Amino acid sequence: MGFDAYQVHGADRPGRFLITCDHASNAVPPMIANGDLGLPEREMGRHIAYDLGAAELTRRLAERLDSPAILSTFSRLVIDPNRGEDDPTLLMQLYDGTVIPGNRRMDAAEREKRLNLCYRPYHDALETLAARRDDTVYVAIHSFTPRLNGRAMRPWQVGVLYGYDARLGRALIDRLREEPDLFVGENEPYSGALKGDSVDRHALHHGRPNALIEVRHDLIETEHDQHAWADRLAPMLEDALRRTQL
Repeated sequence: MGFDAYQVHGADRPGRFLITCDHASNAVPPMIANGDLGLPEREMGRHIAYDLGAAELTRRLAERLDSPAILSTFSRLVIDPNRGEDDPTLLMQLYDGTVIPGNRRMDAAEREKRLNLCYRPYHDALETLAARRDDTVYVAIHSFTPRLNGRAMRPWQVGVLYGYDARLGRALIDRLREEPDLFVGENEPYSGALKGDSVDRHALHHGRPNALIEVRHDLIETEHDQHAWADRLAPMLEDALRRTQL
């Protein structure tokens, strides 16, 4: 039985941007734990399984930028493509208070199976797309929950994350902060300095301009809102890139 670990949209589009969505899907491939990690549907519909609203936001943003997009097709609970292979959170057994039954008895063979079925094909395809141009601009799209269990509410509507190459990230933050209705997080709600993550692997190590955009997922629950955010972000990304003169 075959499995495609990713979807590519607009591979032939000429734009400089590459829009990625590491956590686009909450699907469990049928050859992994018989397609069931032991969680009820309501848990698989939560942010622990995928980034709500991020997939359609990614597709629409790529269209607006006339650039390709790549999206994963498996849940981050199967294996997290936004982690390095040596990261201890690559295969989560507990996430935001929820135990993942299908991951409790993880051995080396199962880990390698998931790497080969999901993780490595996704990253191989991603790098092929990123290398299609010498001047690729890498933009990763994520969404975040308004509140983790037992934590304070997160006030930002949108956050921009960056690592040691802050050229595009800071320019985009400056541009977003010109919008009077937005409270913009800088390296919030997470740090952008995560060794081995997708941005580190495919952008930082190659000197590609990059930014990771986090949109609070209650703001992108509907297709209308997803398209509205994409239509708003696209010109701001183009403007931020012009400002950097990269």
